[in-house]
Amino acid sequence: MKFGFDIDDTLINLREHAFHLYNRKLNRNVDISLFYDLDKVEIHELFGMTAEEGGKMWRGSLEDIYYTNCPPYPDAAETLQRLEEEGHEIYYITARPKEHGKRTMEWMIQTGFPVREDRFYYGMNDEDKVHIINELELDYYFDDKPAVLETLKDRPLNVFVKNQSYNRHLNIPRIHGWSELFGLLTEEK
Repeated sequence: MKFGFDIDDTLINLREHAFHLYNRKLNRNVDISLFYDLDKVEIHELFGMTAEEGGKMWRGSLEDIYYTNCPPYPDAAETLQRLEEEGHEIYYITARPKEHGKRTMEWMIQTGFPVREDRFYYGMNDEDKVHIINELELDYYFDDKPAVLETLKDRPLNVFVKNQSYNRHLNIPRIHGWSELFGLLTEEK
């Protein structure tokens, strides 16, 4: 089987990591419960920033956000390792900018994810992910973003949403933790 995965906020806890970085950089103490209740992907409003200010903060913090100590979700790397050991193909499809692609791939390997360069796609916008997913003829795809998932739900593909506060409205099978995956796959059969 072919499995496709988004990276940020699907396999790794990027937004929460960025939230904590923002608190430190801005010398703030915004309560984490506000983050967990957020109904959108962007976090800048929690810090009183406009969209423009938030975009500037995000872009100016990418080095820290992407390459410091951002944690994978529990069992994410181990689950993908098991899939690979069972003979499944693992594909990564991320909208991370092109200039961060190679380093992201290296970081994923260092973090314990099974990565093959020819199965690692980056540098596209969210809309272009759909084209890559279709071209790869994936059997399963996992993502967190409603905009991506809603365009895939009517395709011949098993789509799962990684549970986040901003995607709770989606009526798509969801995964809360990576230790659930093999049970979900058994239910799908």
